[in-house]
Amino acid sequence: VQLQASGGGLVQAGGSLRLSCAAAGSFFSGDDWAWYRQAPGKERELVASITNTVADYAESVKGRFTISRDNAQKTVDLEMRGLKPEDTAVYYCHLNQRVPRPQDFWGQGTLVTVSS
Repeated sequence: VQLQASGGGLVQAGGSLRLSCAAAGSFFSGDDWAWYRQAPGKERELVASITNTVADYAESVKGRFTISRDNAQKTVDLEMRGLKPEDTAVYYCHLNQRVPRPQDFWGQGTLVTVSS
């Protein structure tokens, strides 16, 4: 499976961006999606995750970010509002696949820069 992320860019504090990630290859509706981010000098952290029934968020983004998925299109989106300079990072989409065997796939990363 190959993941292609898009939608990053430069935005002022308080602004919005929408990230998208598309899967190419063997995708199953039971696969779980997530978005991670890695800021300069910091470890990669989980931002949001979504199964077919549940979405979960890091405390730092709750109420500002929304993750959604479209199984037919094999995509996951991350709507980001009220962006803060501390949201600046490279954002990575992640796919966790259980069948036919457990596997993890990562997108190439898309840079989000929030200016103050």
